[in-house]
Order: sequence, then C-alpha cells, then structure tokens
Amino acid sequence: MKLLLKALALTSASMLPISVLAVEEVEPALSEITNFLQYSDTFASAGQPSLEQFQTIADNGFERVVYIAFTNNPNALPDADQVVKGLGMEYMQVPVSFDNPLPDDFYAFSDSMQRNSEKKTLLHCQVNARATAFSFLYRVIYNDVPVAEAKADMNIVWQPNAVWRDFIFDVMEQNGKSPDCPDCDWAPPPSRGQ
Repeated sequence: MKLLLKALALTSASMLPISVLAVEEVEPALSEITNFLQYSDTFASAGQPSLEQFQTIADNGFERVVYIAFTNNPNALPDADQVVKGLGMEYMQVPVSFDNPLPDDFYAFSDSMQRNSEKKTLLHCQVNARATAFSFLYRVIYNDVPVAEAKADMNIVWQPNAVWRDFIFDVMEQNGKSPDCPDCDWAPPPSRGQ
C-alpha cells in the first residue's frame, strides 16, 4: 500500500503544471536560510540570513545583497552592511514598511537591479514576505515571467494580505500589467484574530 501511495505521489508530482515548479533547485547550504527561493541563476530571495550564512551566500557567487526592511527590526543584524561589504559583495538597503509599502520603494530596488542586471543578487527581508512580493513584481514587470508562475512562487512563502495585494496591484497597473490569471487567488488570508 505504501508503495502504491508513493507511486501515486510521484505520478501526481510529474503532472503538476510547470508554474508550480518555477523555483530553481537550491544548494543545500543556501536552503538553510529562512524561506530561501532561487528564481534564476542570478536572482534569489530569502528571510534574514545569519552572520554565518552571509559567508555561504558569498561562497555561492552572490555579488549583491539587497535588504528591504528596517535595521531596528528585532531580527535585523546591526552590522550586516559591514559583513556583506567585508565579504566583497555590494550591499543596498531600501527600508520598506511592512504596513505601508510604497511604489517608490520598489522602484529604488528595481532601478538598482536594472543598472546591474547580471549581478547575482539576494533580496531579503525578515521572513521573505516583502522580498517575495518585490520579486514577484520584478520578475513579472522586467523579466516577463507569467503572473501565474510568479504568484505560485510567492505563495510558497505567503499569500499577501490586503495591504500588500493592493500595493502589488498598484505597481502592476503603473507598469501596464494585470494581476489576473486563471489560477491566481488574490484573496487576503483571514486575519490572525479570527
């Protein structure tokens, strides 16, 4: 019976649409970083790496680290900029309020990415919620990744709340893109109090 269930699981997995399998395979050491997702050879997102994990990031060829949260976050590393620069990587920070993300925050990030699009970049925040939303937008707007594929990747980490959904819709509209796709569920999750 167990063998039959295993065979069914493997068969079902092989029949999944390609959009569900859009995230690239990850080196084992990188997979230790909170919610690490590798989108391409040159772009990944994650939650907050530890000091030791920044060495792993450098060892895996990353050339730029972009942090999109505030340094006073309880999980933030106060010397992350010095650690990253000391490992020979570029460091950039765009402080993005989780409760009030602004299109200009996204454009500050994307402008930097566009100037050096071949640089292997890790975009991170605390748990990879902000970063997956920015990754979704960047991939759809600048890399022409289908909305369904980018949304499925974002959903690996989270389903955006109403604030982030509205932010995503606003930035997409500003760039002539639609968030609509047959398999996209944009309904915010229930609030934690429910």
